[in-house]
Amino acid sequence: MVERAAPLLRRTKIVATLGPATDDPEVLAQMIRAGVDVVRLNASHGTVEDRRRRLAAVRAAAREADRCIGVLLDLSGPKIRIECFRDGRVQLSEGAPFTLDTTFDPKLGTAEVVGVAYKNLPQDVAAGDTLLLNDGQIVLDVERVTPTAIDTRVRVGGELSDRKGLNRQGGGISAPALAERDREDIRFAAGEGIDFVAVSFARDAADIEEARTLLRAAGGKAHIVAKVERHEAIDNLAGIIDAADIIMVARGDLGVEMGYAELTGLQKTIIHQTRTRNKVVITATQMMESMIQSPVPTRAEVSDVANAVIDGTDAVMLSAESATGRHPVKAVQAMAQVIEGAEKYQLSHSRERRRMVEGQFRGTEEAIAMAVMYTAHHMKVRAIVALTESGATPLWMSRMRSDIPVYAFTPHEATRRRVTLYRGVYPVIFDVKGPQDSTEALYRALFTRLLELQLVKKRDLVILTKGELSGVEGGTNSMQILKVTLD
Repeated sequence: MVERAAPLLRRTKIVATLGPATDDPEVLAQMIRAGVDVVRLNASHGTVEDRRRRLAAVRAAAREADRCIGVLLDLSGPKIRIECFRDGRVQLSEGAPFTLDTTFDPKLGTAEVVGVAYKNLPQDVAAGDTLLLNDGQIVLDVERVTPTAIDTRVRVGGELSDRKGLNRQGGGISAPALAERDREDIRFAAGEGIDFVAVSFARDAADIEEARTLLRAAGGKAHIVAKVERHEAIDNLAGIIDAADIIMVARGDLGVEMGYAELTGLQKTIIHQTRTRNKVVITATQMMESMIQSPVPTRAEVSDVANAVIDGTDAVMLSAESATGRHPVKAVQAMAQVIEGAEKYQLSHSRERRRMVEGQFRGTEEAIAMAVMYTAHHMKVRAIVALTESGATPLWMSRMRSDIPVYAFTPHEATRRRVTLYRGVYPVIFDVKGPQDSTEALYRALFTRLLELQLVKKRDLVILTKGELSGVEGGTNSMQILKVTLD
């Protein structure tokens, strides 16, 4: 199999959520051809068997397309939800009383009262608090709290349907980040070799470490994604970034808890701080929301995606647009086009010199990566080739904004899938076991592979990074400037 890299004009990666709209094999194949790099399985919807079926389908489609596609499992977490209404939905009027009752029949909600799935909610709420339903579209003022119920008055009304989410403005819900069903899904992720596991509603670094411990105990090697969507997560942001491998700016609940006026500034801050700490960042939620119904995005959505790209996000994500929308393929195509347009205007050559100017490198791999990027921007280098076991060196390189593609040459499928999320890094199958004893043979094999994939031309300059010992993680300790030739 010849595994092709993602389009070179697009460095920012696309994450697309799977769902009923993607279950048609031809739709999934078209989405991959349109540019999906990572797929998301949302554990909040469907069954374990649904996720297993979709995982098998995407892996089959990736093989058919000769593409490496990463898989992200998004844990449900403690999403606080109301229960169901007798008729499926109600209309809440401004000024009307409305009660949230943890003991009420979960199927018989009315416009006056509805059940709540989270039984400890009354202990987390006090009179004077503001509660928000359905991503902030319904606003309730808390007037009285009893041990089992919360009496509110509707400040902003509207239609409310079954199982909608509930937030307390300003945060403060005490539910733990990992429920029992999340532990089951972590075991599923480990058993299926999933690449990324996202922890929903993480409050602090301890939540991330708990998920990692459970995953490793189950035999999983996935990287941990911390979804920043709680007020508490903003307070503990530095610790969460350090504990996680990847940060997701989960703008839905984050906007509800923090207030939408702060959301753009928070997004930029999270992206900057994540990249400063040499971690990966995904920007998510409602990026092209109108494309659930419309075949084209709004101008505001175009600007939203473009600004995230310009700010340096590694990836942007489609949620309902691809999972349940009417135009999943067009949504991927539109996102790819917006990314490419934004990257033309990005200040990519204003390099992030934080560790090149001050401070110390954390290790040899970071030192080599920074030296490579500095050299590449001062020579006419066509490509950077990293012989890598774990993908660590390409990750360091991807923290520097650059137009120069980084190719992660590795024999390990798990590493190839992992780097699909790194901005400007492209996976390439390459097994160094054969040529490792001869430098000349190694160069010939590298050049042959690059030319075979049409990634370079003869006599182009490339930079190669590698370690002295093949098969050793963390062993990258050299860089070389080479001219592509098979003479």
